[in-house]
Amino acid sequence: MDGFVLLVVLVVVFGLLFWGSRRRLKPSPLPADYQSILEKYVSFYARLDADGKARFEARMKQFLSRVRLTGIGTEVEDLDRVFIAASAVIPLYHFPDWEYTNLYEVLLYPNSFNEEYQFESNERYIAGIVGEGPLQNQMILSKQDMRWGFIDKEGTYNTAIHEFVHLIDKTDGYTDGVPENLMHQRAILPWLDLMHRKIREIEEGSSDIHPYGATNRAEFFAVASEYFFERPDLLQERHPELYALLEKIFRSQPLNKGNSTA
Repeated sequence: MDGFVLLVVLVVVFGLLFWGSRRRLKPSPLPADYQSILEKYVSFYARLDADGKARFEARMKQFLSRVRLTGIGTEVEDLDRVFIAASAVIPLYHFPDWEYTNLYEVLLYPNSFNEEYQFESNERYIAGIVGEGPLQNQMILSKQDMRWGFIDKEGTYNTAIHEFVHLIDKTDGYTDGVPENLMHQRAILPWLDLMHRKIREIEEGSSDIHPYGATNRAEFFAVASEYFFERPDLLQERHPELYALLEKIFRSQPLNKGNSTA
């Protein structure tokens, strides 16, 4: 009996020591090369303070642990992992409890593709798409276009952010340019009014917003969001009302260096 009691005591003691050591463990940081890529290419991340960067990295790790990245005709490299995960985090950075429950896998193609998802034909014009039907809960991205969105510092385009904004828009059941799960009800009518005015400006040729934004409201929201996160300085200068409303929708102030509110 004494031997049994001793065994129980040892199990309890070792269990407490093990649990205590687990509680003291801090989440492992992203690899140093990932952090270097973020600092060099992801301006949203580079403007955050130290605490904000740590939260951003934690969200990236969470995303990469949940969503599979699969190369189709190409290899998924570290640069791609960082860019895709960063694109997922940026629009929802200020919504800490959000996850992409409607996404299980990102398929990475070497370049643009057509409506049959072929990337070796002559007629290739699609850089990214959120899957429907048999591709439900999947996203397809062109590696070439996705990378260029981050490498080109002067551009207002970012293919991956564009597609993740579509996913966010879709969470209320409709991909219609009105992300009701992010917005206060009182902001919806002003947003609709502004979208329609800005789409008319694009159609009239009096706007620098990409013409694809005039396709419909969903595409306008995605195109404007790319602009907002890629060149917030230029958007604020040329479209101050649009910039202000997108700040409210995403609860984000991308021009504020050191801003890490979450």
